[in-house]
Amino acid sequence: MISKFKKICVVTGSRAEYGLLYWLLKEIKADPLFELQIITTGTHLSSEFGLTYQEIEKDGFLINKKVEMLLSSDSPSAISKSTGLGLIGFSDAFNDLNPNLLIVLGDRYEILAATTAAMFAKIPIAHIHGGETTEGAFDEAIRHSITKMSWWHFVAAEEYKNRVIQLGEAPERVYNVGGMGVDCIKKTDLLKKYELEKSIGFEFGNKNLMVTYHPVTLENRKPTEQFNEVLNSLDKLNDTKLIFTLANSDTNGRAINKMISSFVESHSSNSTSFKSMGFLNYLSSLQFVDAVVGNSSSGLLEAPTFKIGTINIGDRQSGRIKSGSIIDCNPNQKSITNAIETLYSIDFQNKLNTVDNPYGNGSATETIIDVLKNRSFPKSLKKTFYNL
Repeated sequence: MISKFKKICVVTGSRAEYGLLYWLLKEIKADPLFELQIITTGTHLSSEFGLTYQEIEKDGFLINKKVEMLLSSDSPSAISKSTGLGLIGFSDAFNDLNPNLLIVLGDRYEILAATTAAMFAKIPIAHIHGGETTEGAFDEAIRHSITKMSWWHFVAAEEYKNRVIQLGEAPERVYNVGGMGVDCIKKTDLLKKYELEKSIGFEFGNKNLMVTYHPVTLENRKPTEQFNEVLNSLDKLNDTKLIFTLANSDTNGRAINKMISSFVESHSSNSTSFKSMGFLNYLSSLQFVDAVVGNSSSGLLEAPTFKIGTINIGDRQSGRIKSGSIIDCNPNQKSITNAIETLYSIDFQNKLNTVDNPYGNGSATETIIDVLKNRSFPKSLKKTFYNL
């Protein structure tokens, strides 16, 4: 076992990502071999998205640095400029903190900025949830770029492990640990229904849907046009309660959030929305909804553990491994309506009882900690391309 004290820096840029990292952060903080450093960035620092860095502090974590990079626009130009600002900010942060390892999760442009700065600073990078494919978003290219900058890879399934190796990464540096979301579900003491209803100020009904929709960044058709089809379909539902979580800060995310606010305002008797539910409220809600509706990765990675359905709209998640609880549909009202009808059919509801989540059994944190404690941190970041 390595005895030398190690500074491990974790970057988080969004509410969803922090929820997935929570238990890993706790374990790193508690281990005497490590010093935990946390950098918050992106929507965590925006009042528009709920100033969710405060949730991290309430959970007892010290935030070492805050990297402001989010502009008040979500145009393609603004996203590029935000990434540039992030590169500058992370460069300064890493220079001050001087970590021995950077841990990042996922595929957002905030994380691209962080890993690029770390690569130039010769800081080893451990990447969680690499090797996945999402053909409808530029996250795909960002994710694979982060893979090539990283030393260790903690992936969620064997297929993703093979893809990281296919990208030229040595097999001995790639670990199939399972999905961090499953880990979070298994370790969290979820709220009972009455506790949750009090916490979120919303009562569940006979039918309930969680709606989470984000911009599809590689589509030629405007995301707002697609989301309007979603809302038109939801508008036709009877005796159904709707919980919306707001979209992220990708291109056109703000426009989608305005549409959500308008819909909830005109459907106040059966719908509500949240800038950030927090991972406890969100996961607790999945116990009591019939499905996740939209195009969020949560519908594929976490929802199957609760044996509920997922209505996966459009191509944003195309390429990801899917359980039998996923209903794929096109981003038009007819297809979405048909998917909702399938969801509530007797055959599909019976099928849900036999669904398994392909993203593991909830032991990702322990496996990652074991690697961090029992593998030597690299002294040189030179890598030989691994040929198949």
